[in-house]
Amino acid sequence: MARRPIALVTAAVLFLEAPGIVAINAVMARFVKIQTMSLDGMDPDAMYTGTWALGIASGVALALCGLVALVAGIRDRRPGRVGRGLLIGCAVVHGILGAVTVGLIGWGAFAFMMFVLGLIVLTLVAYGKGYEKGAGPGEGAPAPA
Repeated sequence: MARRPIALVTAAVLFLEAPGIVAINAVMARFVKIQTMSLDGMDPDAMYTGTWALGIASGVALALCGLVALVAGIRDRRPGRVGRGLLIGCAVVHGILGAVTVGLIGWGAFAFMMFVLGLIVLTLVAYGKGYEKGAGPGEGAPAPA
């Protein structure tokens, strides 16, 4: 199985997605600022700041997940416990957002979200439990009866 290319492609997609999510939140923040929108009387400046904060935090999280996949691909070793937790969280978020995007944006956005979800899960499965660098395909399997 091609573990390295899968992890490197996953990292590249996550690195490209990070500034995209920041840009989307920047556009939403601009709309909130221009139209002085508020939610149940909340201060529009707080909405503006919160939208920017969410965008930056999401971008940093995606870049961090991309870094975990990149390091796994370069070292050809599975991510550590924290790295796997980040990738699992990223996969869950992509699954939930994929379900939401069907109704809000359309099937194209859903397909992209599921593509990224598949890459993340494939990276996690490729470097699954029992994988060690240099281990042959049958070393972790039990002997045939």
